[in-house]
Amino acid sequence: MTKHPISRFPVPDLASLPDDIRTRILGVQEKSGFVPNVFLALAYRPDEFRAFFAYNDALMEKDGGLSKAEREMIVVATSAANQCHYCVISHGAVLRIRAKNPLIADQIANNYRKADIIPRERAMLDFAVKVCLKSQETSSKDFDELRKHGFSDDDIWDIAAISAFFALSNRMASVTDMRPNDEFYMMGRAPKT
Repeated sequence: MTKHPISRFPVPDLASLPDDIRTRILGVQEKSGFVPNVFLALAYRPDEFRAFFAYNDALMEKDGGLSKAEREMIVVATSAANQCHYCVISHGAVLRIRAKNPLIADQIANNYRKADIIPRERAMLDFAVKVCLKSQETSSKDFDELRKHGFSDDDIWDIAAISAFFALSNRMASVTDMRPNDEFYMMGRAPKT
Protein backbone atom coordinates (compact mmCIF):
# COMPACT_ATOMS: atom_id res chain seq x y z
CA MET A 1 0.00 0.00 0.00
CA THR A 2 1.34 3.45 -0.92
CA LYS A 3 1.84 5.92 1.90
CA HIS A 4 -0.01 9.14 1.09
CA PRO A 5 0.45 12.48 2.84
CA ILE A 6 -2.41 13.35 5.17
CA SER A 7 -2.28 17.10 4.51
CA ARG A 8 -0.83 19.66 2.12
CA PHE A 9 0.48 21.49 5.17
CA PRO A 10 3.22 20.33 7.52
CA VAL A 11 2.05 17.74 10.06
CA PRO A 12 3.76 18.33 13.40
CA ASP A 13 5.50 15.54 15.23
CA LEU A 14 3.44 14.37 18.20
CA ALA A 15 6.35 14.94 20.59
CA SER A 16 6.59 18.60 19.53
CA LEU A 17 2.98 19.46 20.34
CA PRO A 18 1.82 21.33 23.45
CA ASP A 19 1.01 18.98 26.32
CA ASP A 20 -2.77 19.48 26.21
CA ILE A 21 -2.96 18.69 22.50
CA ARG A 22 -0.61 15.71 22.74
CA THR A 23 -2.64 14.35 25.68
CA ARG A 24 -5.89 14.71 23.73
CA ILE A 25 -4.46 12.97 20.66
CA LEU A 26 -3.02 10.12 22.73
CA GLY A 27 -6.42 9.71 24.45
CA VAL A 28 -8.13 9.40 21.07
CA GLN A 29 -5.51 6.91 19.94
CA GLU A 30 -6.02 4.82 23.08
CA LYS A 31 -9.80 4.77 22.60
CA SER A 32 -9.91 4.12 18.85
CA GLY A 33 -6.65 2.28 18.25
CA PHE A 34 -5.36 4.91 15.78
CA VAL A 35 -5.02 8.68 15.46
CA PRO A 36 -7.60 10.16 13.09
CA ASN A 37 -5.74 12.32 10.59
CA VAL A 38 -7.87 15.38 11.39
CA PHE A 39 -6.15 15.63 14.78
CA LEU A 40 -2.68 15.60 13.24
CA ALA A 41 -3.55 17.91 10.35
CA LEU A 42 -5.22 20.54 12.55
CA ALA A 43 -2.42 20.39 15.14
CA TYR A 44 -0.47 22.51 12.63
CA ARG A 45 -2.24 25.49 14.25
CA PRO A 46 -2.54 24.71 18.01
CA ASP A 47 -4.83 27.62 18.99
CA GLU A 48 -7.24 26.81 16.16
CA PHE A 49 -7.04 23.10 17.03
CA ARG A 50 -8.22 23.89 20.57
CA ALA A 51 -11.06 26.13 19.36
CA PHE A 52 -12.14 23.66 16.68
CA PHE A 53 -12.34 20.67 18.98
CA ALA A 54 -13.99 22.67 21.80
CA TYR A 55 -16.81 23.65 19.43
CA ASN A 56 -16.94 20.17 17.91
CA ASP A 57 -17.37 18.66 21.37
CA ALA A 58 -19.99 21.24 22.34
CA LEU A 59 -22.07 20.32 19.30
CA MET A 60 -21.48 16.60 18.90
CA GLU A 61 -21.01 15.15 22.38
CA LYS A 62 -23.80 16.79 24.35
CA ASP A 63 -27.12 15.38 25.38
CA GLY A 64 -30.23 16.95 23.94
CA GLY A 65 -33.14 16.44 21.60
CA LEU A 66 -30.91 15.07 18.84
CA SER A 67 -29.33 11.67 19.29
CA LYS A 68 -25.63 11.27 18.61
CA ALA A 69 -26.54 9.21 15.53
CA GLU A 70 -28.78 12.03 14.24
CA ARG A 71 -25.92 14.50 14.75
CA GLU A 72 -23.68 12.26 12.65
CA MET A 73 -26.38 11.99 9.97
CA ILE A 74 -26.26 15.77 9.65
CA VAL A 75 -22.49 15.71 9.24
CA VAL A 76 -22.59 12.97 6.61
CA ALA A 77 -25.39 14.58 4.57
CA THR A 78 -23.91 18.07 4.61
CA SER A 79 -20.37 16.79 4.03
CA ALA A 80 -21.65 14.89 1.00
CA ALA A 81 -23.29 18.08 -0.27
CA ASN A 82 -19.93 19.84 0.17
CA GLN A 83 -18.06 16.91 -1.44
CA CYS A 84 -15.79 16.53 1.59
CA HIS A 85 -14.08 13.17 1.22
CA TYR A 86 -12.55 13.16 4.72
CA CYS A 87 -15.74 13.98 6.62
CA VAL A 88 -18.00 11.65 4.62
CA ILE A 89 -15.66 8.74 5.29
CA SER A 90 -14.75 9.49 8.91
CA HIS A 91 -18.18 10.57 10.11
CA GLY A 92 -19.78 7.83 8.03
CA ALA A 93 -17.81 5.36 10.16
CA VAL A 94 -19.01 7.01 13.36
CA LEU A 95 -22.60 7.08 12.06
CA ARG A 96 -22.54 3.35 11.29
CA ILE A 97 -21.40 2.67 14.85
CA ARG A 98 -23.77 5.08 16.59
CA ALA A 99 -26.77 4.00 14.51
CA LYS A 100 -25.78 0.32 14.71
CA ASN A 101 -26.54 0.17 10.99
CA PRO A 102 -23.86 -0.82 8.45
CA LEU A 103 -25.82 0.64 5.51
CA ILE A 104 -27.03 4.04 6.70
CA ALA A 105 -23.89 6.11 6.13
CA ASP A 106 -23.51 5.03 2.52
CA GLN A 107 -27.19 5.67 1.87
CA ILE A 108 -27.08 9.15 3.36
CA ALA A 109 -23.81 10.07 1.67
CA ASN A 110 -25.10 8.95 -1.72
CA ASN A 111 -28.59 10.49 -1.48
CA TYR A 112 -30.22 11.00 1.90
CA ARG A 113 -33.60 11.44 0.18
CA LYS A 114 -33.49 7.74 -0.79
CA ALA A 115 -32.02 6.49 2.49
CA ASP A 116 -33.89 4.19 4.86
CA ILE A 117 -34.69 6.91 7.37
CA ILE A 118 -37.86 8.03 9.12
CA PRO A 119 -39.76 11.23 8.17
CA ARG A 120 -38.33 13.07 11.22
CA GLU A 121 -34.78 12.36 10.04
CA ARG A 122 -35.66 13.35 6.48
CA ALA A 123 -37.03 16.71 7.69
CA MET A 124 -33.90 17.22 9.79
CA LEU A 125 -31.61 16.50 6.82
CA ASP A 126 -33.69 18.64 4.44
CA PHE A 127 -33.13 21.57 6.79
CA ALA A 128 -29.46 20.75 7.42
CA VAL A 129 -28.67 20.61 3.71
CA LYS A 130 -30.60 23.85 3.14
CA VAL A 131 -28.50 25.52 5.85
CA CYS A 132 -25.41 24.04 4.21
CA LEU A 133 -26.16 25.18 0.66
CA LYS A 134 -28.75 27.97 0.85
CA SER A 135 -28.88 29.32 4.41
CA GLN A 136 -30.08 32.68 3.11
CA GLU A 137 -33.28 30.95 2.01
CA THR A 138 -34.26 29.58 5.42
CA SER A 139 -37.63 30.82 6.62
CA SER A 140 -40.31 30.35 9.24
CA LYS A 141 -41.77 27.59 7.05
CA ASP A 142 -38.64 25.53 7.69
CA PHE A 143 -39.09 25.96 11.44
CA ASP A 144 -42.78 25.06 11.20
CA GLU A 145 -41.93 21.87 9.32
CA LEU A 146 -39.31 20.86 11.89
CA ARG A 147 -41.67 21.57 14.78
CA LYS A 148 -44.25 19.24 13.16
CA HIS A 149 -41.67 16.49 13.63
CA GLY A 150 -41.13 17.32 17.30
CA PHE A 151 -37.97 19.43 17.05
CA SER A 152 -37.58 22.16 19.67
CA ASP A 153 -35.93 25.53 19.10
CA ASP A 154 -32.77 24.16 20.72
CA ASP A 155 -32.85 21.17 18.36
CA ILE A 156 -33.25 23.48 15.35
CA TRP A 157 -30.32 25.57 16.57
CA ASP A 158 -28.24 22.38 16.90
CA ILE A 159 -29.12 21.25 13.36
CA ALA A 160 -28.09 24.64 11.99
CA ALA A 161 -24.95 24.91 14.12
CA ILE A 162 -23.75 21.42 13.17
CA SER A 163 -24.37 22.20 9.48
CA ALA A 164 -22.53 25.51 9.73
CA PHE A 165 -19.61 24.17 11.76
CA PHE A 166 -19.04 21.27 9.44
CA ALA A 167 -19.12 23.62 6.44
CA LEU A 168 -15.96 25.11 7.97
CA SER A 169 -14.57 21.65 8.66
CA ASN A 170 -15.39 20.45 5.13
CA ARG A 171 -13.68 23.41 3.56
CA MET A 172 -10.52 23.05 5.65
CA ALA A 173 -10.40 19.30 5.00
CA SER A 174 -10.70 19.95 1.26
CA VAL A 175 -8.12 22.76 1.19
CA THR A 176 -5.63 20.70 3.20
CA ASP A 177 -6.40 17.60 1.09
CA MET A 178 -6.90 15.75 4.36
CA ARG A 179 -6.80 12.02 3.79
CA PRO A 180 -9.20 9.72 5.67
CA ASN A 181 -7.49 7.02 7.69
CA ASP A 182 -7.82 3.58 6.10
CA GLU A 183 -9.30 2.31 9.38
CA PHE A 184 -12.47 4.37 8.86
CA TYR A 185 -13.55 2.45 5.77
CA MET A 186 -14.31 -0.78 7.63
CA MET A 187 -15.58 0.58 10.95
CA GLY A 188 -19.15 -0.39 11.78
CA ARG A 189 -19.64 -2.47 8.65
CA ALA A 190 -19.81 -5.90 10.29
CA PRO A 191 -20.80 -6.99 13.78
CA LYS A 192 -17.90 -7.53 16.17
CA THR A 193 -17.28 -11.20 16.83
